[in-house]
Amino acid sequence: MKHMRETSKEVRRNRFIGYTFLLPNIIGFLLFICFPVGASFLMSFTEWNGFGDIQFTGLANYVRLWSDETFRISLLNSLIMTGVSVPVTLLLAILAAVALNKGLRGIKIFRTAIFLPHITATIAVAVVWQLLYNPTMGPINGMLRSLGVDHPPTWLASTHWALISVIIVSIWHSIGYYMVLYLAGLQGIPKDLYEAAEIDGAGKVSQFRKITVPMLSPVIFFTIIMGIINSFKVFDLVFVLTKGGPGRSTHMLVYDIYYTAFQRFEYGYASAMAYVLFAIILVITLIQFRGQKRWVNYS
Repeated sequence: MKHMRETSKEVRRNRFIGYTFLLPNIIGFLLFICFPVGASFLMSFTEWNGFGDIQFTGLANYVRLWSDETFRISLLNSLIMTGVSVPVTLLLAILAAVALNKGLRGIKIFRTAIFLPHITATIAVAVVWQLLYNPTMGPINGMLRSLGVDHPPTWLASTHWALISVIIVSIWHSIGYYMVLYLAGLQGIPKDLYEAAEIDGAGKVSQFRKITVPMLSPVIFFTIIMGIINSFKVFDLVFVLTKGGPGRSTHMLVYDIYYTAFQRFEYGYASAMAYVLFAIILVITLIQFRGQKRWVNYS
């Protein structure tokens, strides 16, 4: 009995020590995550410019979104960004991973070269691509002129090409991250499966479809979710490259939230935008989780 009491006392002491170590993270989570999220939710039902009195407006901010043309344009641009950048990025990343999943000499140099853009500061990446996209002195248009294109695109200065330009930079910047995830997944696939497939006469394309893709399906599912979330969250590229222009051709949801809150000082309305964005991402994610049972193989 005495031994049991001592053991119980030691368990409580160890538990207390464990919670003590966790306490700084818990406090930080409550202060910097939970409290701002809760305050933003309450603020979405108010009108406040950051200085005067806070006025409760109910659902007025959410109703206003339906008639806000800029919000609709931002939503459409974000959907286009997601619909184009996510599948292209993931396809290029998985192809790069398959190509670089070899034990060849110098292969690490190519892996590093593809991964390097991801660990480079996004602001630096955007500034470099601004120079590359320069209509008159940029190397991209210089190369196009040398190939006989008399009137190359003006890229970031064009309402037709600006969004495409941002998508290209986003894809280039993201491929390395997803490639590393696919490489990790590929290295976990048993070699016996490929050897058995070769004995049965399956070609490389058939092996890719019947073995690689099914075995990588959990990683593919994860990268789809992360890709969609990251594409809806894009802000820094837009802020540096175009600031939402020309016109509103590259206005994204997060940039519109920033502009509404910190340029127009409509914090309540910006909070409502943020929660609509959260709802969109949540719905898409839930749909993905419901559908993953049909094609994701965890065996």
